[in-house]
Amino acid sequence: MQWLMRFRILWGIHKSFHNIHPAPSQLCCRSLSEVGAPRWNDYEVPEEFNFASCVLDYWAQMEKEGKRGPNPALWWVNGQGDEVKWSFRETADLTRRTANIFTQTCGLQQGDLLALILPRVPEWWLVAVGCMRTGIIFMPATVMLKAKDILYRLQMSKAKGIVTTDTIASDVDSMASECPSLTTKLLVSDHSREGWLDFRSLIKSASPEHTCIKSKTVDPMVIFFTSGTTGFPKMAKHCHGLALQSSFPTSRKIRSLKTSDVSWCLSDPGWILATMGALVEPWTAGCTAFIHHLPQFDTKVIIQALLKYPINQFFGAPSIFRMILQQDFTSIRFPALEHCCTGGEVLWPKDQEEWKRRTGLPLYDIYGQSETGIICATFREMKIKPGFLGKASPPYDVQVIDDKGNILPPNTEGNIGIRIKPARPVTLFMGYEGNPEKTAEVECGDFFNTGDTGMMDEEGYICFLGRSDDIINASGYRIGPAEVESALMEHPAVAESAVVSSPDPIRGEVVKAFIVLTPQFLSHDKDQLTKELQDHVKSVTAPYKYPRKVEFVPDLPKTITGKIKRKELQKKEMGQM
Repeated sequence: MQWLMRFRILWGIHKSFHNIHPAPSQLCCRSLSEVGAPRWNDYEVPEEFNFASCVLDYWAQMEKEGKRGPNPALWWVNGQGDEVKWSFRETADLTRRTANIFTQTCGLQQGDLLALILPRVPEWWLVAVGCMRTGIIFMPATVMLKAKDILYRLQMSKAKGIVTTDTIASDVDSMASECPSLTTKLLVSDHSREGWLDFRSLIKSASPEHTCIKSKTVDPMVIFFTSGTTGFPKMAKHCHGLALQSSFPTSRKIRSLKTSDVSWCLSDPGWILATMGALVEPWTAGCTAFIHHLPQFDTKVIIQALLKYPINQFFGAPSIFRMILQQDFTSIRFPALEHCCTGGEVLWPKDQEEWKRRTGLPLYDIYGQSETGIICATFREMKIKPGFLGKASPPYDVQVIDDKGNILPPNTEGNIGIRIKPARPVTLFMGYEGNPEKTAEVECGDFFNTGDTGMMDEEGYICFLGRSDDIINASGYRIGPAEVESALMEHPAVAESAVVSSPDPIRGEVVKAFIVLTPQFLSHDKDQLTKELQDHVKSVTAPYKYPRKVEFVPDLPKTITGKIKRKELQKKEMGQM
């Protein structure tokens, strides 16, 4: 990590900014009469768009011309007192170097897929933007994945490259023979590893001269793996238009970010919320993206950071705010904090009210999916309606529809849908890569069916009522029951299992497993067996997926065709609220 803090010296030797050109005025701005992020109207789609050249390089140019203040673009800290601050000019330089590593050193080309599995370290931002510059499609994933999860992603995507850390590198090496497409392995570490390229060494010597590709707005940019109720995660592919959403004037009103703001989004780097909330949104506004390494979730560290640093914009899952409220204080005032918003799981009205009472700050809700980015939100300064998500965010036309795609009247329960005909919003995912059947399944008449149920009131506020599928949302992590059931079935004690969501006062929801034991384990101590099964799931898949609740049952409810009635178990569980 020392190279990051020394980079300002290195960068001073290579201040070659003649290669930075502000994006053409017809692309970047409607008006250059004042300094402001590139923007379009809410429904205008430029033929070409690339976040790196149209946004990051724009702000680098503004800094060069003295038209932006001294706040850094990226401000990274950890628990050991280390700190990294990069301006937009430095960040632009580093991402061009990263682009050259990919194309010149690794031989990767536009359209190739690269797995990005890093914790909250500055290199994550360099790799993501470096991919945008080159047209390489990056695939973020959480470092909590286990070997089998990583193998699945590498094989399904046929990824040609991976950027990761020491811990995961050993897993990748163990499966290399099963991933013939994987030709490039980049290690982010202070140590070298045989068979891996040293990213930190390469970036020091890489050229800062790079010409960003002229990507079409509809060219692919990123793939997010999203969980489903059956089978394994699907590959939701997005084009460069996803990064355009934050440039729409109405979308910018969601958080109303300013160049002087310091914004902290606490999402795991593996999720779309990090790509949007910790990269695209703050840098579109020209403000500071604050990052805390936070290898382990620690409520006290989060509180200390909010008290110590000038963070005035805070974005996290509802469970984070809930855990802060669990701390022993009757009231707390964060000196710089001005705006708080949340998303990724259900926000309970009582937590919204309690947060306002104890901190003096309203808590605004934002709703979206891996396939969509932000769908709707309670915009800053908009009236908050407890229990409602807010209103649709352009370019989306959001309606509540029936199973045939007909729009339902106000206050009627139905499916939350996004209009895709006659024109498909460019910010909506392109489809599930390699799975046209699943892509077709989510189309319902003129709408994309989100799979969530809700209703809309007369003012256009949308209320989330639940999921029409069985996805479990635990502390912002989307978990497919099939993934957990598959892990449980590998244990000899499990004859059958069914996994559902269970209400939890802290996390909102947790994973619960109903288990039918094999005969030889019926007499085992149930508490000990519960612990053993939980540890087993943690060992074979991402730890956040393990069942925090386990109930042993003699049998599972089934249909006449033998399918498990998971919804029946879910209703039973929700009845215990």
